[in-house]
Amino acid sequence: MSEKVTPYKDSSLGKKEQVAQMFDNISGNYDNLNRVISFGIDTKWRKKVLKIVSDTKPKTILDIATGTGDLAILMAKTNAEKIIGLDISAGMLEVGKKKVEDKKLSNVIDLVLGDSENIPFEDNHFDAITVGFGVRNFENLEKGFAEILRVLKPNGIFVILETSVPEKTPYKQGYKFYTKNILPVIGKIFSKDNSAYGYLSESAAVFPYGEALNNILRKTGFIDVVAMPQTFGVATIYSASKK
Repeated sequence: MSEKVTPYKDSSLGKKEQVAQMFDNISGNYDNLNRVISFGIDTKWRKKVLKIVSDTKPKTILDIATGTGDLAILMAKTNAEKIIGLDISAGMLEVGKKKVEDKKLSNVIDLVLGDSENIPFEDNHFDAITVGFGVRNFENLEKGFAEILRVLKPNGIFVILETSVPEKTPYKQGYKFYTKNILPVIGKIFSKDNSAYGYLSESAAVFPYGEALNNILRKTGFIDVVAMPQTFGVATIYSASKK
């Protein structure tokens, strides 16, 4: 179980509501800020997720915590018949819908307001499910994973792209310095919401990664669980399947 970190320390709202509010607040600058924070490397990681998913030749894909739709849009290259992007932030989805329209993908991609812990689809519905930088924002990680397992078809693939903490020197020290001291400053410069990127840094630091996250996936019922660290371990791609 990950330690519960929330964006707004004095808010009476729960984590789920706080996360939705935070992403609504930063939706206009989110895409550009992501490129700056990751030095553009996040696009390379997403392409690796695309390759993993494409190899399974899915007809239906669900992208959870889709945000502004970057990963859902990329998944169109799999030639899937239908891609659903799910997110709790209406503000992020509005940005995403404009991107989908601009790329003329509205016939393939639907962006839907919804909750990862109460996915509005029937059992065994999707061939592939992805989450890009979203699982650490789940209010209840195990419940979210159980819902994903429920709507994934047998033999379907589940792929996560998430931040992690490098374990080797000097990358570990450099990562901690960057996330603690530099990332929140960049967030303040680019975003009106001063709490947002402090939260993103703090939540990344305490979230389970590597074998710890693998074990949570296995406990939920996933099989063939694999963790693939990226770029010295600053991010990890996880793949898993369903019996």
